Amino acid sequence: MGDPRTLARGGHASHSSRCLIGLPSSQVEVDPSRIAVIFYCLGTMDILSTLQLQSGEQDRESWKEWFWEQQISSPYGTGFRPSTYMTPEDHHGEPSEYNTGHLVMTYTALLCLSILRDDFSNLDRRGILHLLRSCQQPDGSFTALPTGGESDLRMTYCAFVISSLLDDWSGIDLDHALAYIDKCYSYEGGYGQSPFGEALGGTTYCAVASLGLAPDTPTSSRATRLAGVNRARTIRWLVQNQTESGGFSGRTNKLADACYCFWCGAALAILGEGDLVNERTLTEFLANCQFKFGGIAKAPGERPDPYHTYLSLAILAILPADHGNDETWKLPRLNPLWNATEDTAQWARAHIPAKAS
Repeated sequence: MGDPRTLARGGHASHSSRCLIGLPSSQVEVDPSRIAVIFYCLGTMDILSTLQLQSGEQDRESWKEWFWEQQISSPYGTGFRPSTYMTPEDHHGEPSEYNTGHLVMTYTALLCLSILRDDFSNLDRRGILHLLRSCQQPDGSFTALPTGGESDLRMTYCAFVISSLLDDWSGIDLDHALAYIDKCYSYEGGYGQSPFGEALGGTTYCAVASLGLAPDTPTSSRATRLAGVNRARTIRWLVQNQTESGGFSGRTNKLADACYCFWCGAALAILGEGDLVNERTLTEFLANCQFKFGGIAKAPGERPDPYHTYLSLAILAILPADHGNDETWKLPRLNPLWNATEDTAQWARAHIPAKAS
């Protein structure tokens, strides 16, 4: 392991750069979700402010072109597919019900293009709104694909962020979606992936962030959504998930995992209770998750990957690391609702909405 007292910024940036070029053999199973993996890599570089140093202008332009090649239209609307992984060799871009946009990939593609400072002149905004309508289900939830797939609070969060990025909520039935989030609330205080599910750190973040993103409606306001007894119980559950190791667990009585430091810590930050996190022990846990050749793992002694590397840095960019005066731990502020640096969020606000085009 490297020096746990220092954030190995160079090593983490190099790890992300290597994974951006090609995943190691141990992680090839996530290739069908390539856009999400690229987001973790570019997001790490964005937090560490190394994108300009680690890539040339030609590289960044080619990456933009690749992203726009993944924007695809179908009878269900327009969105971004995960990659070319499932596209037949003889496919020439014709609309197909079997080759559609994916909510998670559309969300992460929009953030990746914002990190790359694209002007979004190619964005089919109306088509994306159509995709959101196609993905919303009768119970208010959203499926990953308009033709089916996973349906849980992760997809709800992606639909909410996409609507927020577009500054247009006409693509979803907001009150119906908010009612679905309420149904996922658990007696434990957190939120499950779906109604009656066990409370999970990741989906609790998705619920809290979604409630914070949604604009006021005639029957619901942001202030009342994140208030009351349920709010207090959610805060208590999240705080209790910080273990003696300093890291957070994702479920009651489970081991700490670096990714849940973000999911639980960011949820507390959105609720205005980030100061309840023991930042000293959190920082020490993440420091010990650093791999000697770069990257951050889920737990000390494990192999690193882009997902845990990014989320570990993301929470450090939300909750300032308590590690003395060591400059290596100082990171730019991250927007906890969109999961993007404030600079990237500002670019997105200026270029993604229709009124900005």
